[in-house]
Amino acid sequence: MIGRPVNRAFRYRFYPTGAQAAELSRTFGCVRKVYNLALQARTEAWTLRQERIGYADTSALLTAWKKTEEFAFLNEVSCVPLQQTLRHLQAAFTNFFGKRAKHPRFKSRKRSRACAEYTRSAFRFRDGQVTLAKMAEPLDIVWSRPLPGGMVPSTVSVSRDAAGRWFVSLLCQDPNVTALPVADSAIGIDAGLEHLLTFSTGEKITNPRYEGRDRERLAKAQRALSRKQKDSSNRAKARRRAARIQVRIADRRRDHLHKVTTRLVRETQTLVIEDLAVRNMMSNHNLARAIGDASWSQFRSMLEYKANWYGRTVIAVDRWLPSSKLCSVCGTLTASLPLRVRTWACSCGAAHDRDVNAARNILAAGLAATVCGADVGPQRDTPGGRSAMKQKIPRREPQESPRS
Repeated sequence: MIGRPVNRAFRYRFYPTGAQAAELSRTFGCVRKVYNLALQARTEAWTLRQERIGYADTSALLTAWKKTEEFAFLNEVSCVPLQQTLRHLQAAFTNFFGKRAKHPRFKSRKRSRACAEYTRSAFRFRDGQVTLAKMAEPLDIVWSRPLPGGMVPSTVSVSRDAAGRWFVSLLCQDPNVTALPVADSAIGIDAGLEHLLTFSTGEKITNPRYEGRDRERLAKAQRALSRKQKDSSNRAKARRRAARIQVRIADRRRDHLHKVTTRLVRETQTLVIEDLAVRNMMSNHNLARAIGDASWSQFRSMLEYKANWYGRTVIAVDRWLPSSKLCSVCGTLTASLPLRVRTWACSCGAAHDRDVNAARNILAAGLAATVCGADVGPQRDTPGGRSAMKQKIPRREPQESPRS
């Protein structure tokens, strides 16, 4: 197979010196300040004068801000991350006007992600070492895996998470990503809570429930945090202790999903999933914690980009397909099937496991729609209407939960 260039980000942890940490902290603050100033300028221009200003206008404003006494501190950091945050704001407005995202919001010092992006003019990559602008020493990076041979990063992003860990992300164009050999296999995937995933083959992936395992430790840390005086050093320490538990949960969950999705993409040519409205389902306060812990949206995102890399196909079927109540043998639709019923028998004599039956129906619906020529590629609903898949599959009864 011939490789095709794919943009890949390789993230590594690094340990800055005191001077580097101070410089990066200043840069994060300046990036946040410029973003907020530009957002305010664009919002006021539209509100007061019905005028739209773009990246070029905000870039000119940045030059003017640097010349004022109030914002002279912006000259102390590299100009590249400041220009990049203006480009990010422009992209946010582009997505907003395209109805793909909400209106951009102001960045908070306490809640927003601390990150700065450097392009090639603002860093040096030599002999496996990365040196950023305004810094004399290279970053002390822990190379947990080597960069593929001959690859040079086009962009370097530095970030600090809530637990105080520092990361550097190297964006490279990797020509070595090749499509896997075509396989004559297809699988239907039903996402759930009792089991994270159930396949049409009958296999089930256990839900590890990482948040549930550390819930007691996290609750204890958060109670300790709530008792600390605001803006005190002890409160900052307690916040980091709670954050370390949360990032441990997130890291373990992400690692598990990477392993599952990589295995699926390697072994299967066509993967059929449900087009679940996870955001709407999170409004159910009885299940929101469990749904968030399962991280179905992250699973789908990983599955789609890996399938795109390696020449696989992901099909998303209508979320209203009565996959659990529909007999996968004879096609009979059961009138009612409460969530507590995990196994049931059809009038044709077939005995069904609820989740396996749903996965088989999801597979059949996806393959049938593909044969009929429906546009059911890896896409989500557009804001203006329902996907083409929804015109091919009958809707189920409104009173049944999408997870049934």
